[in-house]
Amino acid sequence: MESAAVKSQGLVIPLIDFSLFLNGTPEQRKETAQAILHGFQTAGFIYLKGLPITPEYRKHIFETSAKYFRLPLETKMSHCWTTPEANRGYSAPGREKTTTLIDPEDVKKLRDAAPDLKESLEIGREGEPGHPNHWPKEEGELVGFKEIMVEFHDKCKSLHTEVMRAIAVGLGIDEHWFDGFTDVGDNTLRLLHYPEVKKDVFTINPGQVRAGAHSDYGSITLLFQDSRGGLQVQSPTGAFVDATPIEDTCVVNAGDLLARWSNDNIKSTIHRVVEPPSGDGDVYPARYSIAYFCNPNFKSHIEAIPGTYGVEKDRKYPGINSGDYLVQRLAATY
Repeated sequence: MESAAVKSQGLVIPLIDFSLFLNGTPEQRKETAQAILHGFQTAGFIYLKGLPITPEYRKHIFETSAKYFRLPLETKMSHCWTTPEANRGYSAPGREKTTTLIDPEDVKKLRDAAPDLKESLEIGREGEPGHPNHWPKEEGELVGFKEIMVEFHDKCKSLHTEVMRAIAVGLGIDEHWFDGFTDVGDNTLRLLHYPEVKKDVFTINPGQVRAGAHSDYGSITLLFQDSRGGLQVQSPTGAFVDATPIEDTCVVNAGDLLARWSNDNIKSTIHRVVEPPSGDGDVYPARYSIAYFCNPNFKSHIEAIPGTYGVEKDRKYPGINSGDYLVQRLAATY
């Protein structure tokens, strides 16, 4: 049922057929859920295939994303990211610095020394009062952009709900336990473009990366990669291991809030994006990826999931509001 997508330095990331959870027999659903939970407990990462998002649809989304990033910089800057509370809009290369550091001054020093070589567009749930999305003008090749991205946001929201149901089945709690935490869809769709870059940029500045080492903040992240590569996951030995793209899969990783929610039963693992495996010539081609950052509803109160604490294991963390926690983490990043 499952094989290893990555196996190196003590890190084993399983490749799991999610269609067996969505459409399988009760036994297949249970086995798949247990494999998903085990992957999150040991590696913090899994690869899923057999998704309801078809290869053709996915290609369409990537092509639409690339059209956005072809806009002139001044046009994209008019859609600029504003506040951690809104977390919507365009971020130019160097604006964000992904890191494990918390102190804003420390983050600024790191950003100045080795800015992340990427640009992004954040799209939140459409219709959230006070926080409109920053849509480009519907003209030229961007006609239909909003409709396409709103639909994709909804598809990813459904996938988030199903993965959380699989985690619930794996934990032996009611399959729908998380439904009331995922129904609003307070999630962020991030379109990412890592522009082509000369190889010597990485030689001149050994600390240079396309996205710095970090863990994600929310419950889970759905990551759709192109074929370029560059994603690395930290292994138990501390070494970073290539999470090589596998066609028609989604890489799913657990975030810090899910680790906390699970009383550290589930791992949130450090990862980064570096220069891709070397190719011909002196330039690395552009890389595109799409991340969908899933969160519990912002109004949710998060405390240890039933069954993750008891006589032999205390609750490690006090309860926390989901939205407040995420704003606090985002404020340090930008």
